[in-house]
Amino acid sequence: MKRTKAFFIKLAMTFGVLLLVLGLFFGVSLADILIITFVLTIVAFVGDLFILPRIGGASAAGADLVLAFLVIWALGAFLFDPDISVFSAALLSSLFIAGGEFYYHKYLVDHLFENETEHVVRTPKDNLITQAEFSEDFDKGTDNYKEKQQDDANMS
Repeated sequence: MKRTKAFFIKLAMTFGVLLLVLGLFFGVSLADILIITFVLTIVAFVGDLFILPRIGGASAAGADLVLAFLVIWALGAFLFDPDISVFSAALLSSLFIAGGEFYYHKYLVDHLFENETEHVVRTPKDNLITQAEFSEDFDKGTDNYKEKQQDDANMS
């Protein structure tokens, strides 16, 4: 149920942005907007389910920007009238979609991925901390080292 709700939120956001940008600024027909909306939403939603938990929200929004541009540009080349600048329409639409995706990804993390333990965003900082090795050499000369040495001596 959560995934269905998230899908329809993405569908509504994508349709709203494309209706405003493509319909208002470029005069694209409603049928063409609906086709692009459904294709883009399905592809991007599947990508969000697999990519977002692994790379984080900002990076996934960047990936959605590129994906939206490519999908709108490719479909627009076939669907739009020849007098419409497909590049400009795809670029402007993808920028607005990426802005909405940033907030949509926050929603997904808070509501869809909240209880799923396998969806952990790993950053390079996390990897370095888990791979670091520590030695007692750094503790020499500190009070903790001296107490440990006394405890070790008392135990033997």
